[in-house]
Amino acid sequence: MAKSEKTIKVRLVKGLRGTQARHRLSVKALGLNKLNDVRELKDSPSVRGLINQVYYLVRVEQ
Repeated sequence: MAKSEKTIKVRLVKGLRGTQARHRLSVKALGLNKLNDVRELKDSPSVRGLINQVYYLVRVEQ
């Protein structure tokens, strides 16, 4: 039996203008480009770390 992987939806809710370059790269690594972009990502420690770094720019939807 295949174990179903947990996923989370991440939405970019704030623009990237005026943010640190490192944070812009983290948002890009999450696959978010434009405002209100949504990506469904595997719930892993590395993804959670990226989200925690840019918590003020994104919203996590379960």
